[in-house]
Amino acid sequence: MRKFADLDAREILALAISLEEEHSRIYADYAAGLGEDYPASAKIFTEMGQEENDHRRWLIDLFRRKFGEHIPLIRRQDVSGFVRHDPIWFVRPLGIEKVRRQAEEIELETRNFYRAAIAQISDAEVRKLIGDLIVAEDRHLGLAQHISEVELTSTAKSVEEQAARRTFVLQYVQPGLTGLIDGSVSTLAPIFAAAFATHNTWQTFLVGIAASIGAGISMAFAEALADDGNISGRGSPWVRGGVTGLMTALGGLGHTLPYLIPNFWTATSVAIVVVFIELWIIAFVRARFMDTKFFRAALEVVVGGLLVFAVGILIGSA
Repeated sequence: MRKFADLDAREILALAISLEEEHSRIYADYAAGLGEDYPASAKIFTEMGQEENDHRRWLIDLFRRKFGEHIPLIRRQDVSGFVRHDPIWFVRPLGIEKVRRQAEEIELETRNFYRAAIAQISDAEVRKLIGDLIVAEDRHLGLAQHISEVELTSTAKSVEEQAARRTFVLQYVQPGLTGLIDGSVSTLAPIFAAAFATHNTWQTFLVGIAASIGAGISMAFAEALADDGNISGRGSPWVRGGVTGLMTALGGLGHTLPYLIPNFWTATSVAIVVVFIELWIIAFVRARFMDTKFFRAALEVVVGGLLVFAVGILIGSA
């Protein structure tokens, strides 16, 4: 890997061409990835990519006049000091704020690169172009901010925020809520049936652990295999499956762990309190993210939970 200070004017221009070409393609990828859900932001990156492409042409024209037709391949990873940017496929699904921040980092890094370059180049024509590019990069940052102010109107921002919220709900909240409901409600019957059948806290704990982990594994595979996310837009099936499985297991473990308490009635009392806490959390999440009125969400969840709870006690007491 070369040190930047060891590069001559020819190599600096070649590196600048490579950087501008890379940035133009990154912004084009961002625009393509954001176009459907974030059209206003996609337009920002389209214009930024076009300007980066203009910079590339300016640099190539100067290089040909100064050094001929052959441009050596020098990339950012060949020179020390550059920050590695994640390829576009590593940051999907494209988080709008993360993409904007990365674009700003790219522009700041490029401006700093040109400032360092002009300090070690003596050729007047090369210095002039690099100076113009420094001004252009400063203007580029201002352009991005200006486009944000002009293009991202309150309506556009609202649309983008709604799209981001919808994606978050589909990919994380909905699978997590499904798992939490299943773990908190479906495991009530076997756990409390075992508790009232045996009055043995350790045996009840083992049943609860088995039911919670088993349900978690089952729900994880069910969610992952039910929808690959390509059409529904719900993202990676394995991420959703992992979220669902984890929340299912946690939902069951919540009212299983109290049975580590040796005294049966103390453990059962604590478990019942935990069950009500779980049910209210489920009602809150439904009201917060699923546009369900809190009273209705609470009524549905609590009634369902109490029915399963009662079934477990009745069977265990038979």
